[in-house]
Amino acid sequence: MVYLIIIVMIGFTYVLTRFCLLKKEIKSAAHQLDQYNQNHTGKKLTINYYDKDFEELSKEINNQIDLTKQAEAEKLSTQNELKQAISHISHDIRTPMTSILGYIQFLESDEISHEEKKKSIETIKNSAGRLKVLLEDFFELSVIEQADYPLKVEKVRVNELIMESLFGFHEEFKKNHIEPEINMDENEMILMTDSSAVKRVVENLVMNAIKYSTQDVTIQLKKVHSAVQLQISNSVDQMSKQEVNLMFDRFYKADQTRTGSGAGLGLPVAKSLMEKMNGSIYADVKENQLTMVCEWNVSHTF
Repeated sequence: MVYLIIIVMIGFTYVLTRFCLLKKEIKSAAHQLDQYNQNHTGKKLTINYYDKDFEELSKEINNQIDLTKQAEAEKLSTQNELKQAISHISHDIRTPMTSILGYIQFLESDEISHEEKKKSIETIKNSAGRLKVLLEDFFELSVIEQADYPLKVEKVRVNELIMESLFGFHEEFKKNHIEPEINMDENEMILMTDSSAVKRVVENLVMNAIKYSTQDVTIQLKKVHSAVQLQISNSVDQMSKQEVNLMFDRFYKADQTRTGSGAGLGLPVAKSLMEKMNGSIYADVKENQLTMVCEWNVSHTF
């Protein structure tokens, strides 16, 4: 009987001790979380009393802290990108608008010649055209990036579609004194995707190649494993790897993608369309040769 009482007392003492230690650990955890929530510390939860269930709870709380930190970092990055976007949009719109207003004011003068008026009107038209393209590009990109952007999935003969698209650039190639080298796989390549989206991607990449090529343009279509790959290469002046990595950023501002007419949104539009088609697009530069690569997975079904 005495032994039973001793055993019961030992058991009761053990349970009571565990309860007190666990309660103390809960208070410590609550205090640590309060310090974290009040931004007094950035440390994650630590425990001194090792209980399997409490350890698991602590682990999940720390995971949640990591997710919160990640969300805050992404939010800050988005806010900074938005500020940068507003700055770039303002600049892109202000430039042609300033030109238009300046030349209109110049035309109001009675002392300018007919030839000067004609040149001023032509400049106004060009600036208005740039502004129109700019606004259309911004609108198109905002529409494409919507979650419910519709794709009309159909059987697309990629070889034919790309050749048709290239024929449309005959005059542009000629005007820029470019003789494109075109290499197409003889085997017919078929994708189940949106033909207009594919055509838009090709047009944007070809326009970019024509616009910034310093000498030549090469277009190649081939089958790579289970994917159809399109490569469009053009010679460029010195260009860093960092510039290449940023080319598809919708608000990256660099001479390679931002000069001339339009807002330089052709590459971001192409990237968004490729993502909608579950494809991929990337760029690389080697020995002053810039190459844009698009890949569509042949085995992918919609």
